Amino acid sequence: MSPFEYIACPACGQQIKIYKNPFPTVDIIIELKEKGIVLIQRKNPPLGWALPGGFIDYGESAEDAAVREAKEETGLDVELRGLVGVYSDPKRDPRFHTLSVVFKAKASGEPHARDDAVAIGVFSLEEIPQVMAFDHKKIVEDYFQHISSQLTTSRNM
Repeated sequence: MSPFEYIACPACGQQIKIYKNPFPTVDIIIELKEKGIVLIQRKNPPLGWALPGGFIDYGESAEDAAVREAKEETGLDVELRGLVGVYSDPKRDPRFHTLSVVFKAKASGEPHARDDAVAIGVFSLEEIPQVMAFDHKKIVEDYFQHISSQLTTSRNM
């Protein structure tokens, strides 16, 4: 697959090289104390349960985008607590190639489905839906595996 394509200039017809880059996005694992993590049920395709998140706007940092998207989709004010990882498989989004910076965040209060969410839920590891949009099941599994390994390490110290 070529990283660029050519289009014709509408004024003169000359070929112009257009670079194809992944779309930068954020996803947020919002931890609600003693309850689990927040997932939204998407209103728009691809449908299904997903982490709150979305596109980073031009001129916006990934951190600011994560805080904004969390508020827009869940109504929660979040405090970012670190980076979970970067997920960039070209097939992670069926619409086009995206690259997601995934943060973990803390919040309190009750989440409410807003913006792109038709429903919202708080899930423990055992309750995570089997089918999720994008690669979010893998992200959530990686997150819980990381937490589990941290607990094991701290017990052995």
